[in-house]
Amino acid sequence: MRTSLSRPRVAVLGGGVIGVATATQLARRGAQVVLVTEAGLADGASGRSLSWLNSFGGMRSEAYHHLRLLGIDRYRTFAARTPSFDCLKFDGGLTWAAPGEESHRVAFEHMRRNGYDAVWLSRDEVPQWAPGVNPAAIPDEGAIFNPGEGWVDLVALVQHLAGEFTEAGGVVLAGGGAAGVVVEGGRAVAVRTGAGERIDVDAVLLATGADVPGMVRPFGVEIPDATPQALLVRTKPVDTALRVTLNTPRVALRPAPGGALVMDSDASAAEVIGHADGSYEVKHSTVEQLLREATAVLAGGPQLELDSYGVGRKPIPGDGEPVFGELDEVAGLFIAFTHSGATLALIAGELLAEEITTGERSPLLAAFRPSRFR
Repeated sequence: MRTSLSRPRVAVLGGGVIGVATATQLARRGAQVVLVTEAGLADGASGRSLSWLNSFGGMRSEAYHHLRLLGIDRYRTFAARTPSFDCLKFDGGLTWAAPGEESHRVAFEHMRRNGYDAVWLSRDEVPQWAPGVNPAAIPDEGAIFNPGEGWVDLVALVQHLAGEFTEAGGVVLAGGGAAGVVVEGGRAVAVRTGAGERIDVDAVLLATGADVPGMVRPFGVEIPDATPQALLVRTKPVDTALRVTLNTPRVALRPAPGGALVMDSDASAAEVIGHADGSYEVKHSTVEQLLREATAVLAGGPQLELDSYGVGRKPIPGDGEPVFGELDEVAGLFIAFTHSGATLALIAGELLAEEITTGERSPLLAAFRPSRFR
């Protein structure tokens, strides 16, 4: 998209962290922005994300790794400029593999070669680096500690950014039902809300999470989709010294505001039953097992009680890499479809807003264009 308009009109569809972050950046750049959400803010994947800020491991492309590092950098800047925001922590991440697996040793060597801060810990060293973790849960091989990693509460972040967005002149249309894009002459010219209202614009960003592939398919665009279902469990407040984000073979967990813990696992998500009407069924036994797994990795084995859980789809592109940028098939229609939305949100919002307002494509997003699937 190239425009000479000094104040382009932009609609952002999606109230998750990437949509709100991009809308905020657009408003800061002087665009006239309307943020349209199907339901409430952060009611989708952003509301049920572990939101581990990291670039752990070595299975992604160099460009993706670099973008994630930039994402973490933007969070550190945000933390420095917004000291009152207490829902963002950089207390590190601790992870280990199942006994006998070599995957973590390979990942560790890769991280060390690429300058990603990583320390290999023995079982006896873990309490010093990660208080609150049960040393007996650590395998004989040890664990990896990444001092630069952290977590963010995305619901709190979305609310904070939405406040900045409206202060900058942005308009939020929340709870309007499923919106769509109006295309005329090969260009996105408007959005139509679930209530039927037409909003004329110069550009549209689709940041609707797992719905993005289906929303662009009518325009002849196929985005490979590996979206699974996800389950995030939140406990009642618990007395624990845990500060790090834990990723173990059977459970991943982190502290949450108010003294709670949040947790998930691939095994628990696989037990969720999806129904044809789009609803989900979560077994009591699934939640109880996840709570037991979390208790086992915490020092003192505290009794964990369920507070709530969130279930739904977790957006993941088919090749695992982000999909960012303007569609070749529809001028002015931009998309954001990615895993690791928490880590990437601030940097992605910045880069997408710059592209939308200037028409200049960022080299940092070159590897992630939708056109790579053509």
